[in-house]
Amino acid sequence: MSVECFVTGGTGFIGQHLVALLSAKGHTVRVLMRRPERLATLREQVDALGGNSTRVFALAGDLQSDGLGLSPADRAVLKHAGVLFHLGAQFAWGLSMEQARAVNVEGAKRVALLAAEQNSRLVMIGGFMLKNHEHLRRIGIDPLHPQSTDWPAVYRRVGGYEGSKLEAHFATLALMAAKGGEMTVVHPATVCGHSRTGHILEGQPLVALIRNLVQGKLTAVPGTARHWLPLVTVDHLVDLTAACAFDPAMAGQELLALDDQTPDLRELLAQVAESVGVKSPRHYISLRWLKWLLKIAPVARFLNTQPEALDFIQTTRFDTSTLEQFANRHGIARPDICESLQHTARFVHSYCL
Repeated sequence: MSVECFVTGGTGFIGQHLVALLSAKGHTVRVLMRRPERLATLREQVDALGGNSTRVFALAGDLQSDGLGLSPADRAVLKHAGVLFHLGAQFAWGLSMEQARAVNVEGAKRVALLAAEQNSRLVMIGGFMLKNHEHLRRIGIDPLHPQSTDWPAVYRRVGGYEGSKLEAHFATLALMAAKGGEMTVVHPATVCGHSRTGHILEGQPLVALIRNLVQGKLTAVPGTARHWLPLVTVDHLVDLTAACAFDPAMAGQELLALDDQTPDLRELLAQVAESVGVKSPRHYISLRWLKWLLKIAPVARFLNTQPEALDFIQTTRFDTSTLEQFANRHGIARPDICESLQHTARFVHSYCL
């Protein structure tokens, strides 16, 4: 059955793959675009990713504008949307609280309000750090009582981007609960490229990691032998996200999209290095020491890394039993993360350096 879908962030990395999947399944997809004249470029990419571009349309708007900047005519069109996928966000290290909040928090609330007003299912992309409750409490967030959070203090601890993603999650949950809206949240790990092609876009954190390794800037493994950077392939992520959207049992639920077979960080770097023919670091550097070094601006520029990027490298292991049960119920196979990582490394080496 064809469903009308609305997607924010549809021109981004995850968004392109989601739009391609939804359109390939016969759904009509309307994408919020600040520059709708770029629809032809998006359609070309959708076709290249196996989608059906004739089912993809642009709606002019902006997450920073009241009512998303939608015209009355476009608002009328969107009343037929059964599902709103919110992927849109401003991603960059070093964002101020004001910059990050304007798009990532207020934009998310605007999308949620639209979904609630027209009784559409909201499917929102969160982040796997929201499932690390020990980390949340350490930075000053009580997951059971988020309304008591000192958000400026959280932003100072984790940076603008991550702070805004955390705040947006709890603010949107509260808004949808107050409005009686239907919402599902998918929490992805760091996103790897496509499991078969390795396709990934510039600007993704994993691209920066691979680039630093290839360029000889990553001469030591951040952390210890217990540290890892949890991954999920982009195709597995969008398969899970689409399945969540059309599963009535997922209303009001959250799903962690994380591959627990991701190797530890040293092994991850070794596999990347072997794939592109460079040396892999063997020794470790303390995360605390590395964070201190990255506070020195020339060092951060040379390494193309900011201290807040290191928070995603951790020792916490996650319970993925719910994910496995959900994937099995929907017949979604998990790609081999090591093979996917190797494909991604070769793609980055060929197209992103």
